[in-house]
Amino acid sequence: MIYFDHNATTPIDQRVVEAMLPYLTTFYGNPSSLYRMGRAVRSAIDIAREQVAALVDSLPEQIVFTSGGTEANNLALQTLSGNATVAISNIEHPSILEAVNNKKISRLDTLAVNKNGLVLPEAIEVFLQKHDSIDLVSIMLANNENGAIQDITQLTKHQNKNFIVHTDAIQAIGKIPVSFQQLEVDLMSLSSHKIYGPKGCGALVINKNITVSPLLIGGGQENGWRAGTENVAAIVGFGKAAELAQQELEYRSSHCLDLRNGLEKELSSIENLFVFAKDAPRLPNTVQFGIKGIDGEMLLMQLDQKNIAVSSGSACSSGAGKASSVLTAMGVENELAKSAIRISLGQANTKQDVNEFIQTLKLLLDK
Repeated sequence: MIYFDHNATTPIDQRVVEAMLPYLTTFYGNPSSLYRMGRAVRSAIDIAREQVAALVDSLPEQIVFTSGGTEANNLALQTLSGNATVAISNIEHPSILEAVNNKKISRLDTLAVNKNGLVLPEAIEVFLQKHDSIDLVSIMLANNENGAIQDITQLTKHQNKNFIVHTDAIQAIGKIPVSFQQLEVDLMSLSSHKIYGPKGCGALVINKNITVSPLLIGGGQENGWRAGTENVAAIVGFGKAAELAQQELEYRSSHCLDLRNGLEKELSSIENLFVFAKDAPRLPNTVQFGIKGIDGEMLLMQLDQKNIAVSSGSACSSGAGKASSVLTAMGVENELAKSAIRISLGQANTKQDVNEFIQTLKLLLDK
């Protein structure tokens, strides 16, 4: 199969599997135990914490391991009270959009984006004119559908800044350089399975000055931020995946960008095809396009029959039968938005994969 859906999930790296195996078999002790095996397992978690921190330029003690990106996003919102004022971009992942709505925040507004999926530079200023103050701003660093990268630091820079800034960096890590310190954010969500690590593991990076109420309470693990015996093997795998992502970042990024450029060159010859967010800074591995008069989900299934896996957008909202909320926020007309296909490349993809996809796509369109 030609796999072009790496923004949904990546295949686990064999080197990550090898790092995890001892913690599924030999080292099975509880990391909270004081005897030798427990201490060895605790040490493995500490090393993983250092590896993840190094990938995003943070301190190990700022890393809180979670069950994945969705829990990390939900935990980030635990900074809020019922009377909070919240501003989020209108292209956020459902784990932010729905979690905020579920909290019944007294004052919630969205930050608009332009046709390239970038939050408008004046969006926060406009918000402040309406609400006077903000408690939390949440803007994803890179969009999972079209790959558009936001200038978080510039967007949240304000002369009287006294609000918490959260960014969902789940799609960005391992593809572009990410620095928790340089972005000047307070909270950052991460996920393992987007960087060739195991599913079921993520992290929230927390600024030491921020107070977060835990979602799960009990044993006091993760310095009291997240109770429950740690998923040791997955955490070790996340750590190894983070280490590899840091070491191989330049190669992975340039490899995917080379493939993306070749893909977009070929796509430009197809009539009535539009690449979304084309003029925005984008992840090197991501291309989302639409074709007028084409049903995107039907095309996806036809490609699947040809053994090519692509996506129509976010894996968390696929099968909804309606246009992407991200594309709608960008002002894309409904019919074109429903034709959307997302290609997200990975380190194992080749130019041959791209050529075969283009040939297959053109044959299907001709029919």
